[in-house]
Amino acid sequence: MIPELGQFALALALLTACIQSVLPMLGAARGNLVWMRSAAATSALQFLLVAFAFGALMWAYVVSDFTVLNVVNNSNSLKPMIYKVAGTWGNHEGSLLLWVLILAMFGAGVAFFGANIPHALKARTLSVQAWISVGFLSFMIFTSNPFERVFPPPLDGNDLNPLLQDIGLAIHPPLLYFGYVGFSIVFSFAVAALIEGRVDPAWARWVRPWTLAAWVSLTGGIALGSWWAYYELGWGGWWFWDPVENVSFMPWLLGTALLHSAIVTEKRDTFKSWTILLAILTFSLSLLGTFIVRSGLLTSVHAFAVDPERGMYILGLLFVSIGGSLTLFAVRAPAMEGGGLFAPISREAGLLINNLLLATATATVLFGTLYPLFLEGVTGEKISVGPPFFNASFIPISLLLGVVMAVGPFLSWKRADLPGVLSRMKLILGLCVVSALVTWYMQTGGPVLAVLSMGIAIWLLLASVQEWARRVKLLQSGAWGRIRRQPRASHGMTVAHIGLAVVMMGAIGASAWKQEAITFAEPGTELSLAGFDLTFEGIERTRGPNYIAQIATLTVTRDGAPATVLRPERRTYPVAGSTTTESAIRQTLAGDLYVSIAEPASEVAAGKWVLRIIYEPLVNFLWIGSFLMVLGGCLSLSDRRLRVGAPRKVRAPVAATPAE
Repeated sequence: MIPELGQFALALALLTACIQSVLPMLGAARGNLVWMRSAAATSALQFLLVAFAFGALMWAYVVSDFTVLNVVNNSNSLKPMIYKVAGTWGNHEGSLLLWVLILAMFGAGVAFFGANIPHALKARTLSVQAWISVGFLSFMIFTSNPFERVFPPPLDGNDLNPLLQDIGLAIHPPLLYFGYVGFSIVFSFAVAALIEGRVDPAWARWVRPWTLAAWVSLTGGIALGSWWAYYELGWGGWWFWDPVENVSFMPWLLGTALLHSAIVTEKRDTFKSWTILLAILTFSLSLLGTFIVRSGLLTSVHAFAVDPERGMYILGLLFVSIGGSLTLFAVRAPAMEGGGLFAPISREAGLLINNLLLATATATVLFGTLYPLFLEGVTGEKISVGPPFFNASFIPISLLLGVVMAVGPFLSWKRADLPGVLSRMKLILGLCVVSALVTWYMQTGGPVLAVLSMGIAIWLLLASVQEWARRVKLLQSGAWGRIRRQPRASHGMTVAHIGLAVVMMGAIGASAWKQEAITFAEPGTELSLAGFDLTFEGIERTRGPNYIAQIATLTVTRDGAPATVLRPERRTYPVAGSTTTESAIRQTLAGDLYVSIAEPASEVAAGKWVLRIIYEPLVNFLWIGSFLMVLGGCLSLSDRRLRVGAPRKVRAPVAATPAE
């Protein structure tokens, strides 16, 4: 009965979204305040209905209702409860329902928190958001029903993909979707502004917190997915330029550009057309990622390779959304340009270069991702565009971006003195040169590009700290008071820039100075790597809730002294009929000693185990830097100026009469 109620709630949500997509838009066109205000009520109702449907599907997973086909295909009675709950969104239909839930949540958020937004703009924004909801709700109801029944019901289910039965993958999809779908409300703001024909600093101020919320969540989701791939898949890497990784990275790159461009629109009333275009393209890339993942084009551990006919439906939504919004942009955007002038050397120019570099990086990743798919679709020829292409094309752009980011915050609005700025930064420049070219090169002998990259990362780190210290006059009396009076958004910018510098250091260290050894091992096998001595003690077998584990034991010493004991695992899931790797990692700030095991495919090595040992310097800087970026975004989001938007008009108090 509950699944039927969930399906009925989805049908009502679609009807509500249809009303919301039309009535407030007509009200804004006719100046009918009642129709415009209906957008808030329908947004809240749509969210409640979709939330009820999502809760109904989760209930089916929790109680193992095997009359629901979705539960049969993705759950099992022996599965731990946390993975039963995570199974709700660990499949095509359930993840699509999560997508629609977050879509409705952002619409309800604007309705609830957007009291200062003009009625016409708010009504148009929520109507556009409802257009998107109509597309995805209809897609789900007509092609991907999560509540489809099966009769007769089986005694047990098929289990969730074992690779997804991990705490990282339980949290990763909601965070990622919150970022993906969060850009939908920014897209809706942009289209509403084009329909209205006006973009001003107030519009940018209303858009910034929603952009920032989506960016923070997407940053956390990507970092969590990278961390999961690092410790779960057994290959010891944290990024492979997989197409599914790329489709989450591209909205992040353009979303970062959008975040900086909106600042210029708010502060200087310029970059208006560019900001609108970025808002459209960022969400368009999110839709493109949805199409790639769900169309059956890819086979990946985190892709939903489903019926291509469903992909055609999403492709239609993609053409309508992107084509319609870009056509509207082409018609309306030329009349919106204007704003303050600025010199070639200024903060505006620095942010423009920042945007152009981010857009170029996005285009590079987009080309490398789509070209193999396009070529295969046209000619049938399969080619692989992997890390060599992306490293050669993306890394130089990212390094140049790091240089610009270090200088940008020192520049003043309208006109800046670049020689003066560089003279104030000469000390940290010298420190970068010394640290990069002497310390790293003397210890490792190169490679030269990695040494240069590390110097740029340190340059960005020190420049961010220096700019913050200069802004709060850290070495003068009363510094603590000035720190407290500084807007949280300015502190957030510094923390996020420092976080990016730390991420760069981790990526460089883990890539350029990584050491690896792979060997066949049996009890008593000894191996040395990166100053560590490892001894393979043997294998023991144990049983988990829904798997059988083979656990290896390796004792690790360094300079003759005990360092740690590592216990990597191989888990076999009988119901799913698959095997996963559970790596063992000795984590330190300097680097990780990483061990994974696998059974050999060769008959020559029968009875032995494939032992992979990796030492990755500074790899934990990736997670620390990602946390700092998220923290910086949250600090900025907590800034009262971003939470309240435009000031609200307050009626002046009536003066008391003498008699009173």
